[in-house]
This record gives sequence, structure tokens and C-alpha cells, in this order.
Amino acid sequence: MLLVVAVAAVLAAGLRAGTSSTSGASGPTPAPELGGTTLDGGRFDLAEAHGQVVVVNVFASWCGPCRDELPLLADTARRWSPHGLRVVGLNLRDGPEAVRALLAETGTTDLTVLPDPDGTRAVKWGVRGVPETFVVDRDGRIVARQQGVVTRGWLDQRVTPLLGVA
Repeated sequence: MLLVVAVAAVLAAGLRAGTSSTSGASGPTPAPELGGTTLDGGRFDLAEAHGQVVVVNVFASWCGPCRDELPLLADTARRWSPHGLRVVGLNLRDGPEAVRALLAETGTTDLTVLPDPDGTRAVKWGVRGVPETFVVDRDGRIVARQQGVVTRGWLDQRVTPLLGVA
């Protein structure tokens, strides 16, 4: 119960804080562990994605801005996956039916989604609210973070240099 209260407090504070972006101003930091069974029954492990650039987006079905940015994230995954990009959604505090309905509604059923029903993974990542997005470089370090909605420009500016494409 205490963990649920702590997660709720962290997320509430983050939602009040607004949006901000960091690009590793204090330098890249090692990404926390992230892995497990995906919504579609597959497996994802960030440690096994070493050598790829990974965008981790924390979202929830009850978050309007999350709903708006999911198509952009799916499009980014389709566009840059041949160059070594993975986009992973970390779904916060939802049941599988709600997530599947959201993905179907937004046309993003091809996204890799890890459920985080109790918020413990989000806490390990230091998530302050939803949506929140992290860019992990090929060496497993967080090099950029966006609290709030990402844009195509933000993604292109932070991801394409890591992929070595123009």
C-alpha cells in the first residue's frame, strides 16, 4: 500500500511540474533495468537491446496527451527501426484491455509495450508524470529525457544523431 501511495505522489508532483527537457546536461546516466513480458506475450529486455538506440515512452490510457503522441512514436519506430531504433512503451497503471483498446484506437498496435500495473518500473526510472520519454543510447545510457509530450522535431534532434542518419 505504501508503494502505491508513493507512486501516486511522484506522478502527481510530476503532472503539476509541467514539461521540461533534458539532454544529458549532467552527462549520460546508465539506464535502469527494464524488461519482462510484453503486452502481446513476447519478451523485451533493455540489456539485450545493447547496440540499439531505444526510446522508452511512459504512457497511460487515461492520459490525453499520451493518446495524442502514440501515433508519432509508432511512426518514429517504423521510420528508424531499420537504422537500429527500438521504441518501447511502458504502460503505467492500466489493465491489458484498456491498453489494447488505446493501441487499437490510435493505430499503434505494433508498438512494443511493457505493462507496469503498479508503477514500480516507472519509479525506478524516476518518472514524474505521464507522458515521459527517455532516449537510451547504444551503450545503455539515458542521454535525453522529456517530461510531457514529444514532438517530431524533439525526436529527430535527439535520435537521428545516435543512429548516424541525417
